[in-house]
Amino acid sequence: MGLGGTLYNLVLKRTSTFTIVVLASAFAFERGFDMASEKIFDAINRGKQWKDIKHKYEN
Repeated sequence: MGLGGTLYNLVLKRTSTFTIVVLASAFAFERGFDMASEKIFDAINRGKQWKDIKHKYEN
């Protein structure tokens, strides 16, 4: 039994397990994509955002 057989037995054999894996994968992908896009946005706009210039305007 190769990788395909093991994957089938662990994940794809039961609908409930498959559903849980799909939901967990979607959640993990969403969190990872969100964090990566935030880091890219912050890197591109460094020094232009409120969090970077707030200290100039606070009393």
